[in-house]
Amino acid sequence: MARHHGQDNRGPSQRQLKVGETVRKELSDILTRGEFSDPDLEGAIVTIPEVRMTPDLRVATCLVMPLGGKNAEKVEKALNRSAKYLRGQVSRRLTMKYMPDLRFVLDTRFDDDDRIGTLLHSPGVSRDLGSDEIAED
Repeated sequence: MARHHGQDNRGPSQRQLKVGETVRKELSDILTRGEFSDPDLEGAIVTIPEVRMTPDLRVATCLVMPLGGKNAEKVEKALNRSAKYLRGQVSRRLTMKYMPDLRFVLDTRFDDDDRIGTLLHSPGVSRDLGSDEIAED
């Protein structure tokens, strides 16, 4: 039988999680300390809640959100524009065989949660599920 090399549907490996958290910590530190300045990021406080690594550790997808959600698209574009510079800064702090390419995307998980919560509490869904099955938070 052939061996399957890959993750299938099991989720990220411990190595992916560890490298992702290390990259997240260093990126957050660089942005917080002001070692990186961009006119589009002036005055913006950017949080990086998660960094997702590909199985080969070559690409890091960084979920970002500016505090308050203001100018989110502008911040995302500025970070993607400066990804090579930030990659160089992170590579100086970490000892890895290959430094992953950085890609920045907006973290919309909280918006998605709110939207789903609103849908679940809508009259049509409540009627279909029965009002006793939906718990108020």
